[in-house]
Parts: sequence; structure tokens; C-alpha cells
Amino acid sequence: MLLRQLSYLAALAREQHFVRAAQACNVTQPTLSAGIKQLEEDLGLLLVRRGRRFEGFTAEGERILAWASRVEADAASLRQEAASLRGGLQGRLRLGVIPVALPVVPLIAGLLADRHPGVTLTVLSQSSIAIQRGLDDFSVDAGITYLDNEPLSHVRTIPLYHERYLLFTPAGGALSDRPEASWHAAATLPLCLMTPEMQNRRILDATFRELGAIPHPVIETNSVLTLTALLHTGRWSSILPQTFVEIVGTVAGLRIIPLVQPALTHGIGLVLPDREPLSPMARRLAELMAEPGVQGEFAALGE
Repeated sequence: MLLRQLSYLAALAREQHFVRAAQACNVTQPTLSAGIKQLEEDLGLLLVRRGRRFEGFTAEGERILAWASRVEADAASLRQEAASLRGGLQGRLRLGVIPVALPVVPLIAGLLADRHPGVTLTVLSQSSIAIQRGLDDFSVDAGITYLDNEPLSHVRTIPLYHERYLLFTPAGGALSDRPEASWHAAATLPLCLMTPEMQNRRILDATFRELGAIPHPVIETNSVLTLTALLHTGRWSSILPQTFVEIVGTVAGLRIIPLVQPALTHGIGLVLPDREPLSPMARRLAELMAEPGVQGEFAALGE
């Protein structure tokens, strides 16, 4: 059984298409199909349901796929370890980040570039549920997400900072002259919020619900870029973490007001798969994020 055959199977699972999977593996489609067919013969199992196109995996194929993904991830980690022993960590670090934590990515990227210049960082904007799935199926090495609201399972965590919530609202609006605003008052505004599958939105909805307030989201999006663009129009309000102050910037006609009653906070941190050995990428990232100086930089984000 060849590692390459297992990588073909994993690529097919990611791409859900024979031609795209072959392209991802830099081989022809007949080569990929033949490799998977040989794997099926070696194992004595039918793994892939085939018609005129890819139709999915058999039940046996799903079981073998889990092993193929693990073997592929372990092989990548082995190559990273070997590179590190030769003189420096090299390879790709795949980091899943919840959308509202994206403003801290430049800090992480800068630290990695300074300490490990041979590392290529891939940042994926994902829901907390997708980060959990990615850690489980080896498609991400680590994640940045909430630690204390809907904790992930089978993970190690390193706290980074506390998210607190601010009201971004047009100047001249109903609340713009206040030094702080209550959640009850914010609920009366035309709000732009994240879509309901995002944990940030679930936190906001739960807070409003506990207070007996009914918010009025007039626009929902899973894109923080869209939210910030909408705020720049000066027409709508939103509730975002304090890390977005620099992202949104100084906008004429926009006020940023602390939300109180309650002054809510939630912890954001690094999550890693709870398995041994960790990949060299995940291990080095964890070591870096746990350094006292780096912890201090992140703690300042919550002030």
C-alpha cells in the first residue's frame, strides 16, 4: 500500500471530483483512478461509489478515509520534523479562525514570520463548528476561537485575550450622544449582524434573550468585510468586538460606544488537537503563543 494511494483518496474526499482531485495531486485523472483502484484491491474493499462521475464513498470507504487522512497528516508532520532537524521549520501551517477574531491574524502572522520564516501561513475564516471538524479530520493544524462559550472537544487550549463588545452606530443616531449604551437600547436599532450559524451571533442572541430584548437585524452576513463596509456607509449599526476598532478606523459619521448592562466578555484562544505527537507546526505555534511576552501582547487587546 503506497502513501500516494492514500493521498489520492484524501484528495478525492476534499475535492469531491476525480479531475479536481487529480489536479490537486499533480497527476492525471487516469493515474488517480488507477491508484484508488489499486488501493481497493490491496484492501479487498470497495471504497468509492462510481457512476459516470464521483458519487461518494461506501461505508467502508468512509472508515478507510479517516485512516488515510491521519496517515497523510502524519506523513506531512514527518516531513516538517525532518526539515526542522535540518535547520529550520518549513511547510504550511493551516489556521482556522472565527471571523470576529480575524483582526488578530496580523499579530500571529508577524510573530511567525519573525521566528519561523520558512513557514507558509494559510488562514481560513471558519465557524467554530468548522474548526472543530477541521481539527478532527486533520484539515487544519490549529484554530483561533471561543474558549468559554461553546467549548470544543478533544482539544488543548491556550487563552489569548478577552473579547468585549462595542456598539458601532451612526453619529446623529438615537444613541450616538451617549458615553455607553445598554443592550436593551441597542436592540432597538437597525442592526447588521453575523449570520445565525456563527458563534458570535449566538452569543449576541443569547444575551438579548436573557435580557428580554428583541434585536432587529436588517442585514445578516458571514463576512466581517461586509460588516465593516456597511458601517462605512454611516447608515447602519452593528455590535462587534473591540479588536475591530482599528479595522473599521476613524469614520466620519460613526460613533463607537461600549455596551453595558451587562459589560459582557468572552475568552478567545488557540485550540490544538489533543493528540500526540502534535505536528511540528502546531507544537511550535503553541510554544510561541504561550510565551509571556506574546501573552502580554494579546492581553493588551482585551484592555
